[in-house]
Amino acid sequence: MQAHPTFESPHAASGRMASVARRLVTDAPTRMFHWLFALSFLGAYLTAEGERWRMLHVTLGYTMAGLLVFRVLYGLFGPRQSGLGLLWRKLAGAPAWLASVKGARALSGINWRQGQNLLMALAVIALMAMVVPLTLSGYATFNDWGDFLGGDWLGEVHEFFGEAMLFVVLAHVALIAGLSLLRRKNQALPMLTGRVPGNGPDLVKKNRVWLAALLLIAVLAYGAWEWQQSPSGLIPTGAFSGASRDHHDHDDD
Repeated sequence: MQAHPTFESPHAASGRMASVARRLVTDAPTRMFHWLFALSFLGAYLTAEGERWRMLHVTLGYTMAGLLVFRVLYGLFGPRQSGLGLLWRKLAGAPAWLASVKGARALSGINWRQGQNLLMALAVIALMAMVVPLTLSGYATFNDWGDFLGGDWLGEVHEFFGEAMLFVVLAHVALIAGLSLLRRKNQALPMLTGRVPGNGPDLVKKNRVWLAALLLIAVLAYGAWEWQQSPSGLIPTGAFSGASRDHHDHDDD
């Protein structure tokens, strides 16, 4: 029997297209900053102990400082959607939101989405703010300023802000994971793709991929320059082969 072709109605076609519609809400430079910043902090935290990884730790710390400068400048002179003023406006609504929570008679009467936005904005501002004392105390410790200022308190300050930043990072990740489970939707995906499901115009008119590429090139170029300046490079010789050898020795036992 010969199959007859099927035709999709215009209404069904529009419904199917709407189901896969995506809006661009975060531009490429903001997303690139986010992931480079996260990877730099993770690498710096993991290499905080031991002299062998000291130069890599310092390089990643300076990279975070440079990324912060970029983000502040981009927030001041970049597009409105990436402006730092949006974060401040979200935080400015905190007193009104807390008052609404206090006066709510049921959980359903609370604007949880606004609360989520407040926590996200608070985490972002806290992370950016802590980079300043973290980097300055790290620079002072690296250059042995403690010998002139007396005591090892600079190192303790550096460690304090490192641990505080880790706490905020973990709280931020936990919040995203919890929201993803509750809403059954990956809340971190927009920071990867820049898009969210839904109809309507893009909030970001220009993606500026070229600027994100320049930011990545600048970070890689700085890392390569530091590697060249360091007598033994940024990664200790035999660091991974030594770890592999220890693993094999443990298996032989």
